Amino acid sequence: MMKHISTAAIALAATGAMADGHLIVTPGEGLFNWQSYEEFAAKHDYTGQTLTMASPWLGPDAVAAEAVLAYFAEATGAKVTQAGSDSFEQQILIDTAAGSPPNLAVFPQPGLACDLASRGYLTSLGEETANWMAENYAAGPSWVALGSCAGLEGFYHFAYSVNVKSLVWYVPENFEDAGYDIPESMEDLKALTDQIVADGGTPWCIGVGSGGATGWPATDWVEDLLLRTQPPDVYDQWTTNEIPFDDPRIVAAIEEFGDFALNDDYVAGGAAAVASTDFRDSPDGMFASPPQCYMHRQASFIPAFFPEDVVVGEDADFFYFPAYDALDLGKPVLGAGVLVSITDDSEAARGFIEFLKTPIAHEIWMSIETQAFLTPHLGVNPDLYHNDTLRGQGEILRNATTFRFDGSDLMPGGVGAGTFWTGMVDYAGGQSAQDVAAEIQKSWDALK
Repeated sequence: MMKHISTAAIALAATGAMADGHLIVTPGEGLFNWQSYEEFAAKHDYTGQTLTMASPWLGPDAVAAEAVLAYFAEATGAKVTQAGSDSFEQQILIDTAAGSPPNLAVFPQPGLACDLASRGYLTSLGEETANWMAENYAAGPSWVALGSCAGLEGFYHFAYSVNVKSLVWYVPENFEDAGYDIPESMEDLKALTDQIVADGGTPWCIGVGSGGATGWPATDWVEDLLLRTQPPDVYDQWTTNEIPFDDPRIVAAIEEFGDFALNDDYVAGGAAAVASTDFRDSPDGMFASPPQCYMHRQASFIPAFFPEDVVVGEDADFFYFPAYDALDLGKPVLGAGVLVSITDDSEAARGFIEFLKTPIAHEIWMSIETQAFLTPHLGVNPDLYHNDTLRGQGEILRNATTFRFDGSDLMPGGVGAGTFWTGMVDYAGGQSAQDVAAEIQKSWDALK
């Protein structure tokens, strides 16, 4: 029988795991790939060595990470310490510059990781690891590209915990009552959008408000749509500004977003509500009676902001934000996650990268209740996801032909977390896509 672990149990077990070697699941129990664990343990002995890790993981994430680290410690004899911080990005810059970094750093931002690699602060993980990822991760070449840095030789980042943004949320009962089917292509999705309007309903709830970060939800739309209208190399060149922001292909992707968001018939509250509605409140319209909208495109975390009585998998569900059949660009997935890099080389640090190749290093975290851990590792047992929602999102990840990291996080902060955000608010407010894109490009030029 599959074993799922409560948060309280993990908190107790993980604390003990780091202190006395207690593990939250006894090796050999459940549906885990214990063979991968045993084979790893037989080849790696780091008795007497210490492995240090710095990360942005706090609270339940830190507890889950320590639960996984306990298996590495048990298998190798190494003493492992993990320090999570809400100021990780600033602290890792200080520590590397001072010559006192941890052995491993867990980066939520690829741009920051590559910046440190360009300064010589990261150790390449080697071509063998890059080849392993190409063969063992779904859409493997995408992950190899993410682990590399423009202008540098080497492979520096091992993608671990992933989230998916290419999702459309809906209420199954609403679809069933109206006789709507899940769209399999972008053509189908647009046809469904028009059908809902014809039936007297409103297809979409869209809100891009987010306090000081207002505008970012619209950037996710643009990124997803660019991956569905252009080959992935166009996306890559856009995020590095090899292709200017006001290139016609980028402007067209912004206008694709406008096809959804700037049509009064398509959006709850009309197009004027898009910029003024907070993204956290935006999905509420799906749960009204009668529904104020039928669909909401947002990342895997959005159920945290659904009404308290909504049960995901019953009262709300999701489907893949589909690609165009006619364009034949496969099944691209937009997402984010963390990258593990070596910041102070050691035998144990390289051993931990090898540990991340084992299914067990993923399956333990997958099985922990309350954790939204996803992995593209093709060797894991999907049955170990602790609910159907994560299992379904994991399947989208496994079926992806292309994965790309959130583009705004790959851009300089002044653009990706600055003028791109504000530009999308301006676009929602009535400025043309061409003018908005030109202004964003001007801000990027000013940073060079």
